[in-house]
Amino acid sequence: MSSPSLAPSPSASASVTLDRVAARTPDGHTLFSDLSLAFGRERTGLVGRNGVGKTTLLRLVTGLVEPAEGAVARAGKVGWLEQRRDPRPGETVLDLLGAGPAMAVVRRVLAGEATEDDLAAADWTLETRIEAALADVGLPGLDPDRAAATLSGGEQTRARLAALLLEAPDLLVLDEPTNHLDAGGRAAIADLLARWKGGAVVVSHDRALLRRMDRIVELSGLGAAVYGGNYDLYAERKAAERAAAERDLEVAERSASQIARESQKAVEKKARRDKAGRAFAARKSEPKILLGAMAERAENSGARENLLARRRAEAAEAELNEARERVERVRGMAIPMPSSGLAAGKTVLALEDAAWDAPDGRRILGPISLRLTGPERVAITGPNGAGKTTLLRLISGELAPAMGRVDRPVTAALLDQETALLRPDETLIEAYRRLNPEATPNETHAALARFLFRNTAAQRIVATLSGGERLRAALACVMTGARPPQLLILDEPTNHLDLDAIAAVEAALIGYDGAVIVVSHDPDFLNAIGVERTLALRPSG
Repeated sequence: MSSPSLAPSPSASASVTLDRVAARTPDGHTLFSDLSLAFGRERTGLVGRNGVGKTTLLRLVTGLVEPAEGAVARAGKVGWLEQRRDPRPGETVLDLLGAGPAMAVVRRVLAGEATEDDLAAADWTLETRIEAALADVGLPGLDPDRAAATLSGGEQTRARLAALLLEAPDLLVLDEPTNHLDAGGRAAIADLLARWKGGAVVVSHDRALLRRMDRIVELSGLGAAVYGGNYDLYAERKAAERAAAERDLEVAERSASQIARESQKAVEKKARRDKAGRAFAARKSEPKILLGAMAERAENSGARENLLARRRAEAAEAELNEARERVERVRGMAIPMPSSGLAAGKTVLALEDAAWDAPDGRRILGPISLRLTGPERVAITGPNGAGKTTLLRLISGELAPAMGRVDRPVTAALLDQETALLRPDETLIEAYRRLNPEATPNETHAALARFLFRNTAAQRIVATLSGGERLRAALACVMTGARPPQLLILDEPTNHLDLDAIAAVEAALIGYDGAVIVVSHDPDFLNAIGVERTLALRPSG
């Protein structure tokens, strides 16, 4: 029998219907329009590129915002888990659970300080339900009075999800619930959704979580496409769509080329006829009136042929452009990676009993020994708080070891999930010139263009970029300088990326010939980039 906290309220069934809905940004930009969708007691994974309006759609579903056009009808209770937020000062776990006032009532009754209203309102099942909800999200035994700020980001997310379970909604609406979670936290969320008896709408780029869904809805500027089945079936359908689009493009290119050749032949044929006509007229062997009539017929015939050829060419060009647009919509973004020049037998990294201590003397990491030779790929795994980011900072040289030795005889670049090497207020050109001061203006534009920041896109401000664009810009800055790094150090590189951007980064890293050390809780990503071995860390103490 499932836990009571995993059952929705028995009074109503989940149902949210969007009828010809439109959503716009405050500056009037249309995110989507004429959108009709229904969400019920199935688990729906919502995917799409960053900026397409996924979070806005969730807010429409929950009623937090109203549509610019159309209508939204709701039946049953909707529970909303937004993306991560920082705790307020003095906030406790009970506050995160939304149970602070209700628990205060129970405690006043137990202390003999209750009013008549307290006695009437006391919920004697609350403590048991809190324990069950915390256990369901993988936080058994968590002290409800613990300060929320002392929890990790992943623990805070799970506690807020437990708050939803206490509400017993009919429809769970979750926005990136596994972001910032370690492997254990991700597994707890996936297991909870697998056992959830109500409906769920989940925005996520976590492919393991999306495999637990009953259907996938892909949101784009063209609207919403519904794919029955989980992520793997969705990926198969998308691959088939890409193949079909590529075939259609090939056919359209052949057709346009053939029509262009036929048009050229027609032009050449007409030119020969005209030349022959002029020669015939020059002999003056026919009356002028007959020659004039012949010339008029030739001119009219030529005009009709030109008009027909132009229309055929325009139709072929339109079909070709449409085929190209379809390919652009389904084709993955390409990120070119230059050669690092790393030799197969070269020592890339050597750690010997390296450790790092906090300023107060607490041992945070180590001692650790690790050696990389040539273009190896190593994943650093472990629960949040195990020191993974600290290890990457030791390897990059940002931190010095408290004991032991760190030897890294090759060039390296550290890219964290916030791409901190880019400053929010600078343009991409300014960022590139700061990080590559020897580059000329032409070299700067050429380098950014290789990573798809062409023309005015190179003038964009870093703060306006999506997560995928920031990572692409950071790669442009570090990979196209005078000495491309022979070691890439990546800290949760996919955390803020959509599925298309993740696929692009995976393809780029597959094509990179240097060494890679990566912290990631995404097993699909680690498998895709060819990680060969794993170093598992455990919290010190």
